[in-house]
Amino acid sequence: MPQCNDIKEVANFLSKDASTNRQVDGQGVAAVFNIATGLAIWCSEAMTLALVLFVAWRHNIRNEAYLYWGLGFFLTAVGFAMIALSGQVPSLLSIEIGNAIALLGQSAWVAGFLALDRKKIEWWALLPPAVWLAGVFLPWVNTDYSNRVVLYNLASATGATALALAVAAGDMRRERTRVKLMGVFVIQGCLCFGSAFTMALTLPNDIEATNLGGASAMASAFLLTIAFAFTCRLIMERSERHLRTMTLTDSLTGVLNRRGLLGYFDAIQERAHNEQRKVAVILFDLDHFKRVNDRFGHQSGDAVLTAFARMARQYIPHHIFGRMGGEEFAAFAAVADQTEAEAIAEAIRTEFCRLPISTGEAIVPATVSIGIALSSSIEANIDKLISAADRALYAAKAAGRNCTVTFGEAEAAAPAPAAPSTTAGELVPTVDDQIEALRRMGTLSRAG
Repeated sequence: MPQCNDIKEVANFLSKDASTNRQVDGQGVAAVFNIATGLAIWCSEAMTLALVLFVAWRHNIRNEAYLYWGLGFFLTAVGFAMIALSGQVPSLLSIEIGNAIALLGQSAWVAGFLALDRKKIEWWALLPPAVWLAGVFLPWVNTDYSNRVVLYNLASATGATALALAVAAGDMRRERTRVKLMGVFVIQGCLCFGSAFTMALTLPNDIEATNLGGASAMASAFLLTIAFAFTCRLIMERSERHLRTMTLTDSLTGVLNRRGLLGYFDAIQERAHNEQRKVAVILFDLDHFKRVNDRFGHQSGDAVLTAFARMARQYIPHHIFGRMGGEEFAAFAAVADQTEAEAIAEAIRTEFCRLPISTGEAIVPATVSIGIALSSSIEANIDKLISAADRALYAAKAAGRNCTVTFGEAEAAAPAPAAPSTTAGELVPTVDDQIEALRRMGTLSRAG
């Protein structure tokens, strides 16, 4: 569609020449009518798309891509409307400025794809109108229709290249539609450059340049339609992925919810089997959480949950960590042995004890109790491991809270007793316990 810039001018020229020589035929008149009609249809379609995109942006104002794309279609419509008024408005407005505005629409489309990926607008997005304005005022270009078509094609090829670069700047491996979309813009860029190169070599007259430009315009319009369809598909796939993520994520803390976490168990079990490691299920329960809510308020309780989730997730391999419900969290990990699982749990417990959680008025004290269950990768069963980790967590609560209890493979594989035992499992010595033990050993050695 970009090659329609000076067709109206050529049509006026042909009409004027025919009237001078008394040789106006129906075909020439029809050409003028079709060109004007085509430009009017494109302007109305572009304005409609701009309105739809503006409404979409107004509905989701944080997505600036809709705003830039809508602006791109609006500028394209305005630019081609000014081109359609050639002969009725000064040439500076209809040719030089009209084409520049239409090419600025391409720049807005480039900005839209960059905004879609939360990237800043790059300077090269403005190259299409810059290329046009840099050459259109040169005497051998401004006064020659064919040279102006060549220049516009070069500027349009620059815009298609910029669009391909903007699309490629996103996650190509995760969003495979980007590959097809980038391919469409690459083809469009090659088409525009090929058309300009052909005209520069063959030096066609105005009629031949019009025919070549018209064919290129039809091909560009077809490619633009395909690109628009791929863009819609890209947005739909992203929306579906976002909705799927929402169903697997806890809205408060941002970590996995119970459903999302349980869905990763098979992957952890497979990884543990491939690496000849053990499967560990680690349960966390924030101590006296009801007291926190009662004393400091539910907003403070939410702040404690969020702070714990953000901190604990960093210590879990591959971040397979989520909220099971209320103040209870869980993690799945492939570990070498019991010592590694306990090291992960103790690192989280000790860090959470030192974590300052401010509510604006006071620092909220909070601790966590932890239960661990281990199993070989072959015998790992999600229900049994969660049940065993829950019994270990109960033992940690009974042991005074703010500690870790581990159930080894034998205890985790054993059937759950009718009443949980408060003495089962292995109480993991805390860092303070270990320091105190070292001090006592030092005192005894000196006494001896």
